[in-house]
Amino acid sequence: MITMYTDGASQGNPGPGGYGVVLKYKQHRKELSQGYRRTTNNRMELLAVIVGLEAIKEPGFEVTVYSDSRYVVDAVEKKWLWGWVKKNFAKVKNPDLWQRLLKVYTRHKVRFVWVKGHAGNPENERCDQLAVQAASNRQQLLIDEGYEAGDQSVLD
Repeated sequence: MITMYTDGASQGNPGPGGYGVVLKYKQHRKELSQGYRRTTNNRMELLAVIVGLEAIKEPGFEVTVYSDSRYVVDAVEKKWLWGWVKKNFAKVKNPDLWQRLLKVYTRHKVRFVWVKGHAGNPENERCDQLAVQAASNRQQLLIDEGYEAGDQSVLD
């Protein structure tokens, strides 16, 4: 069983943003983060989950993802994502990231759990710190290709 905590941040929406991930497996712990020069909070929340799942190299793990993003948790747990797939992501925000999520989601047995943000959960707080720090590191911000190159009228 792998436990994953994720968070995304955006300084302005859109604006500079970042994600933070904490992965825990047995006695191992790994932290991931990255910042982007122009993106949105929801994109960073979703990208955190994607990057965390992509970091798991072997398929078939049971993974519990803890996120303070209703956007991400509800989309999967309430099965909205499967309806979006049937409609080929028509009028769905961030289709590039949802499609990327599907590729890694199906490699594992993933369960999402919503946690209240900024409520004292140490791992969620750590992810928030990682995300904010990544967004603030102006020297190392990447381009969010899906956002900057995309049609922002359908992106979030």
